[in-house]
Amino acid sequence: MRTYSEIFALREFRVLFLVRCVTMAAISVESLALASVTYAATGSPLLTALSLFGGPLVTLLGSMTVLSVSDTMGPRRASLVMPAAYLIACLLQALPGLPWGARFAILAIPYLAGSATSGSTMRLLHAIVPPEGFVLGRATLNLAVGVMQVVGYAAGGLLLLTFSPSTLFLLAAGGCAVVMALLRLGLRERPAQPKEGGVVARTREVNRRLLGSPVVRPVFLALWVPNGLVVGCEALFVPYGEESGAAVAGLLFAVTAAGMLLGDVLMGRVVPPQHRDRLILPMRFLLPVPYLAFALAPPLPVALVLGFVASVGYCASLPLQERLVHATDERERGQVFGLASTGLMVGQAVGAAIGGAVAQLVAAHTTMALLAASSVLVSLALSRPLRRSAPAADGTPYGAASGSPAASSG
Repeated sequence: MRTYSEIFALREFRVLFLVRCVTMAAISVESLALASVTYAATGSPLLTALSLFGGPLVTLLGSMTVLSVSDTMGPRRASLVMPAAYLIACLLQALPGLPWGARFAILAIPYLAGSATSGSTMRLLHAIVPPEGFVLGRATLNLAVGVMQVVGYAAGGLLLLTFSPSTLFLLAAGGCAVVMALLRLGLRERPAQPKEGGVVARTREVNRRLLGSPVVRPVFLALWVPNGLVVGCEALFVPYGEESGAAVAGLLFAVTAAGMLLGDVLMGRVVPPQHRDRLILPMRFLLPVPYLAFALAPPLPVALVLGFVASVGYCASLPLQERLVHATDERERGQVFGLASTGLMVGQAVGAAIGGAVAQLVAAHTTMALLAASSVLVSLALSRPLRRSAPAADGTPYGAASGSPAASSG
């Protein structure tokens, strides 16, 4: 499966793609509205960054205790949990006059509700597409993320010129209702995996094996840490725009989403499968390096180009996720991708928190350069450990093909 026509010929994939489009548009509009309200109320780069990316921190508790529900609950049913919680949260955020503390409490609602089911979308994708179509399917879903972030942030920025943030929260709530209808009516349910022991015990056991594996652990870290530090740069777009004297956060978010979109198109559709893995290293460095130039406080046109080019590097996540598919047990696929998703979101939240905290002390553009330099150093440190999961020289799928590396710790 190599073409978009082949993958979109699958009816359920079309529904899943539409679900991802509407979801990302709603989240982008809601996030920009919340960041604008927070910065207007507090003037704090740290709180603004946390309003954009801090919510996933609350998923840590669920990931440590009930993440195996991603496998033991039917994937369609599990996928309904987070949009339902987002619907409630957006309606509450639309209430006028809320203090920023209350808004932060409401922000946690969808992440608390969805922390047990964060791997459900990848389970659905894995069930819908054949194995050879996974990377193209994942890349195509990422296209939805990129396109709808561009649309969502751009539209949100324009709407904020005319309408109140409360209106944007209501629009986001409407999007969540559409997502729930699409999931319920457009996808058939798949059987859950048999329950083996208690949810908490199973979650902890699988997490221990995954994070203890010398093969799988570096893949998780490469997905989480360098990307999270770069997201810390993006979390400072609002205060960076204030420094430059222009409200340009929406534009910066839009062009970085467009760069991510281009990278996913190239990796998922243009690059031949046998060459994808070789691009992990250069793409991981492409992601942070352009942000080093923010140390010079570039003017807006240059900043937009730098952000666009850097975000192409996010496409390294696709072959890294492909390594996870080959290196883990299919019966634990929901928890594997739930852990990957949770770690990614937590890494982004931590990166945003670090960026916001440092920006309290130094200028936003300087902080962005420091975060980028840290991302480069982490990627350098992970280069050798990642070789353990690389394809074998004789062409066998992965270096651990003789057995599941998740079962090997050390």
